[in-house]
Amino acid sequence: MRAREFSPNAVTKDEAIMMAVVERLRALGRTVDVVNESEQWTLPFDCDLIITMGRLPETIRRLQDISVNVINRPEGVAHCCRKSLQQLMRAHDIPMPPEKGDCGYWLKRGDVAGSMSDDDVVFVADADELKARVDVFRQRGVDDYTVSAHVKGEEMKFYGVLHTGFFRSYSLTDQQATLVPGLREVAERLAAVVGVEVYGGDCIVRQDGTFCIIDFNDWPSFSWCREEAASAIVSAIAMQLLNDK
Repeated sequence: MRAREFSPNAVTKDEAIMMAVVERLRALGRTVDVVNESEQWTLPFDCDLIITMGRLPETIRRLQDISVNVINRPEGVAHCCRKSLQQLMRAHDIPMPPEKGDCGYWLKRGDVAGSMSDDDVVFVADADELKARVDVFRQRGVDDYTVSAHVKGEEMKFYGVLHTGFFRSYSLTDQQATLVPGLREVAERLAAVVGVEVYGGDCIVRQDGTFCIIDFNDWPSFSWCREEAASAIVSAIAMQLLNDK
């Protein structure tokens, strides 16, 4: 289970998707132990697979040092911090916001995936305000950050589980399922590049139909499609267990 500090305003939702997966596995006759990464925990020596929403550096380090397969892999989770993610997106031609524009900027904490507080993502109107906000970040001890230009358009949320056929996208305005041409292919390519099977994110769809991805996360809450997502995650787990035999 994910430490509470990585689930701002979403602790219950994050717990719900993990437990939906756990319940399905137990219904299939699997023994599942549940631990929270913020508490002391040990790994059973005979476990077949570890499923994790963990983001603490210690969790990532410990999971990198074991031979058991993990979903999501710790290396992939580490790549989901914004600064690393931005570099990967540029290197692999994933559509993303430009660095400069005339409609303001988004300043985001770069050393974590998602946000730990409302102050980790801020909109600024111009270069002068951006400089002032960067100074505030540094006063907080946040030296890793990303800056991108604001892109006009409709914001969409998307969720996926690699290799299962599961992918959903929704308008942030009315939470209605919406098909964005090309988004699934780009999101799945990004998930493969980053190295996570269970993923989600946000994108902006411009008036001309083109889009750019503005955020990407390992294992979101899937709050708009939890039951479907849980079944897809169990399918991914089953495929992994089968491949290990």
